[in-house]
Amino acid sequence: MGFGSIWHWLIVLAIVLVVFGAKKLRNVGADLGAAVKGFKDAMAEESKSSEADGQKPASIEQGRVIEGQATHENDKPKV
Repeated sequence: MGFGSIWHWLIVLAIVLVVFGAKKLRNVGADLGAAVKGFKDAMAEESKSSEADGQKPASIEQGRVIEGQATHENDKPKV
């Protein structure tokens, strides 16, 4: 019986339902959905305000390529 077995997951689901109850799990799902919706709304507001200020949206900035070499402080030559 491995972690990919359907029986394993059915038993885990049954134990979770017994411990938490179906109503509590439904409430957790609704709260999570509301949080995701609030996050999306906040991101949309920020995008609209940055466009109104004349700034480029963050999605356009992601395509920029910066050439150069990344170095760590310990990699710098000592003088």
